[in-house]
Amino acid sequence: MINVTVRSIKEIATCIRSFELVPTTDESLPPFEAGAHIDVHLSGGLIRQYSLCGPPQLNNAYVIAVLETLDSKGGSRTMHELREGESITISEPKNHFPLTANARHSILLAGGIGITPLLCMAERLALQGASFELHYAAREQARAAFADRLMHPSLKTASHLYFDNEPSIGTLDLARTCANPCSGKHLYVCGPAGFIEATLGAARQAGWAEENLHREYFAGMLKADDESATFRLKLAKSGLVVDVQSGQTAIQALALQGIDVPTSCEQGVCGTCLTRVLDGVPDHRDMYLTNEERARNDYFLPCCSRAKSEELIVDL
Repeated sequence: MINVTVRSIKEIATCIRSFELVPTTDESLPPFEAGAHIDVHLSGGLIRQYSLCGPPQLNNAYVIAVLETLDSKGGSRTMHELREGESITISEPKNHFPLTANARHSILLAGGIGITPLLCMAERLALQGASFELHYAAREQARAAFADRLMHPSLKTASHLYFDNEPSIGTLDLARTCANPCSGKHLYVCGPAGFIEATLGAARQAGWAEENLHREYFAGMLKADDESATFRLKLAKSGLVVDVQSGQTAIQALALQGIDVPTSCEQGVCGTCLTRVLDGVPDHRDMYLTNEERARNDYFLPCCSRAKSEELIVDL
């Protein structure tokens, strides 16, 4: 864990603030690659993930951006209550959304606050002289984060911005943007779940290979559990059998038996609670595993996923 101080806070768009974090000691912060994120530990035991989006020239500081949402479960609200000079604890950078080395061309698609990892990617690709294009859709200009950085000469010609309230300047045509796939092209998408699913759907319709499609979700699309059937979790290491009731997550059922599984987002997005499945068929409800990984049924995320079989035997 790393202790950092909030050096500066800026209003960069409507309801979006950026936070510049610096080490509280003389030690250097670990380096990171474009697409990486950190876990931010907040009061009340909250842990939230935020993409690192500082410009390449920034030394020994991390920058994250946080959208305050009306339906916040506490994370974004607590972040927006922070003040300059306060100290918080973060993890070292993690990267589940890396750029593919030596891609012939990269297509970056951002919806809303999803610009944060993709802006960092665009700036790194520009530094490398790589071929790329960035498409950024937002409700209105006032809600477009980091618009000033997108106007930098190294990004301006490759960046395309679209605003829901200004259709006259153009709209994002996913079918056209995702046309003409090839093995050397890679597509990266981040934003609201609906935006990501629409983008991936257009890419698959155009014939993109799954290994060339990369996505990062900020929130899951969890199914209602009101009518979900009860199932059993059998813990292979102890033989303990735990019933997971309708309307209860596997994590909650395990906790009641004193079984602690590390969690973070609790929405099937971050992968912190990823657990090996030894037998049985999971009902995958996460946004972390790829379709190929889900089809293997050898891992599931107990924070949100359930079971299609009556029992899952897990490596706990």
